[in-house]
Amino acid sequence: MNNLFSIVRKPTYFAPLFVFASINILMGTWVLYIPFIKEKLGLDDGQIGVALFSFAAGALVSIPFAPKIINYFGTGKTTALGILFFTTLFILPITATTYFQLCLFLHLIGIFSSVTNIAMNALVAEIEKRNEINFMTTAHGFFSLGGVIGAGLGTLLINFIDIPLYHFLIIVIAVNTVNLLFVKQYFTIKTHIKEEKTKFSISKYKSLLLLAFLGIIISGNEGAIENWSSLFLKERVNVASDNLTGLGFLFFSFFMMFGRFFGDQISAKIGSFKIIFFGFFIAIGGHLLVLTQYFPTSIIGFSLLGIGLSVIFPEIIRLASKSKTHSPPVAISFVSGIGFLGFLGAPILMGYISKISNLSYSFGTLTFACIIGTLLILKLKNTYNS
Repeated sequence: MNNLFSIVRKPTYFAPLFVFASINILMGTWVLYIPFIKEKLGLDDGQIGVALFSFAAGALVSIPFAPKIINYFGTGKTTALGILFFTTLFILPITATTYFQLCLFLHLIGIFSSVTNIAMNALVAEIEKRNEINFMTTAHGFFSLGGVIGAGLGTLLINFIDIPLYHFLIIVIAVNTVNLLFVKQYFTIKTHIKEEKTKFSISKYKSLLLLAFLGIIISGNEGAIENWSSLFLKERVNVASDNLTGLGFLFFSFFMMFGRFFGDQISAKIGSFKIIFFGFFIAIGGHLLVLTQYFPTSIIGFSLLGIGLSVIFPEIIRLASKSKTHSPPVAISFVSGIGFLGFLGAPILMGYISKISNLSYSFGTLTFACIIGTLLILKLKNTYNS
């Protein structure tokens, strides 16, 4: 923990760390109001899935242009502008009065989400390289911390703020104020992503495909839990109060944060292969507990999911940055960009499966994906030296 505290105390590191936290503070707040939006607009699970697809479509559209945007503005400026637009735009979905407006607003947010995601990961990788320090896992820990803040603080505020828009305004103003105070720490970093001069070919990224696929599984689980945990607790577990629907994501985020804050130390001791394997193993157990549909065990399950999934994606990003065939920014851009598809696509798939069956089958699909992940670890071990 001394390493963590020494990192957090330095503005140079805290500034990008808070960018990671900012994204999930807004997402954690948004999660609380998904049931509200569903009831307000009279939507079913399938329509919620389509709305989330609008978010995904925005992100997908921007992924191919992310390197060009980062090259034009620079890594630091792209990160700063991206997070400010992303957080501010989150005011819009809660004000939607029609289904079309909801989809449009989520699409706009999606555009800035993937650009910011790629830029902030490249920024941390660059700072790690310049200062010879590892804090990528800590950065993703702050992403989880943001979820704890968003869902935890939101669960309290929702009892005192009757108008959702006011809730979002308070969060957006607070988050943007902190980001503006620290943006000077990284704003001038101009490291660019080197673009390939030849035409894009997936075969050139063959060495990174396994990492990218594992990234899809992990981020898919994260995105699905973030977007559907509250509805699962409300509709399948039948929690007694709407104020309790955010607890699944809250406990998930808290234990994911906990795991990521200790992840760098554990990884240094047991290596990437073991930490990824045990992470999947714990996540599978967590899913099985969630599927009991009994409130106490489901909450324990969400907690185990947080611990199990916590270090896998940061570890994948770190492995990508050590690629022997691509520069770190290019490798990170590919793996995080492709992996982010899981974060965007899994909630959509969840909505489709839930519409034709129910949310229990949707979460069962996530369990199966984690089982596939454990089977791929042997291939990962043969490809990368842990």
